[in-house]
Parts: sequence; C-alpha cells; structure tokens
Amino acid sequence: MNQKLTRQESRNLAMNLVGEELEKEGYEFLAINSDFKKNPQFVVLKNKETSFVVVRDVSSSEKLNNYNHITIKPIIEHAIKHKAKVYYAGILLGHGLDINQPVINGEDYSFVYKGLIEIK
Repeated sequence: MNQKLTRQESRNLAMNLVGEELEKEGYEFLAINSDFKKNPQFVVLKNKETSFVVVRDVSSSEKLNNYNHITIKPIIEHAIKHKAKVYYAGILLGHGLDINQPVINGEDYSFVYKGLIEIK
C-alpha cells in the first residue's frame, strides 16, 4: 500500500512545482533551500532584480494567499540588506482524484498555485 508523502516530500514537490513556474516566468535561480528551518526557499533574479521567494504547501485554498503563519520580519530585514523583494508562494497539493485528500506516493497529484504575492 502506498503511503502519503512525508512533510519533506511535500515540501520538495511544492518547491519543484513553484520552481517550474518561476522558470517559465524567466527567473534565474541563485540559491535553493529546502530546509524547514530556513527561509527563503528560493533566491532568484529577473531583470537584474533579486527576489526572495518563500514557498509553503498549504492545507486549504483559503490559505493560498495567507502568509500570516510565517515569521516574516527576519526575511524582510535580510532582503533589505540585499536590496531584494520578498514574495510568498502558497501552493495547495492534493491527490489527483480529489484535491482535498493527501498526495499518495506514486499516484497522481493535483495542485492549485495562484502565483507570487509580494510581501512589503
């Protein structure tokens, strides 16, 4: 019997999906970090502008645009030092047949991603 994804596997899948979208939008990756205790997950460059992207896989569509659960102040302070913008990328992951069910290892999955939200 297949198991649902671990927390790290979910994080990696979310980062891969957001990363693919960032590539399509023309971002160049300067750094990638999948460690749970570190932010941001991506440091990217586009049009000579550096951005920090915080990626979170969320449990409901209501949380896609909500980054209140993240301690943002240190990220913003770090971004200011590097003259970078900060973005939040919430992504809802779910089973391929029912997005409200967990992703199962080896089975199809679905996701909802509405793009980057700038944090100021």
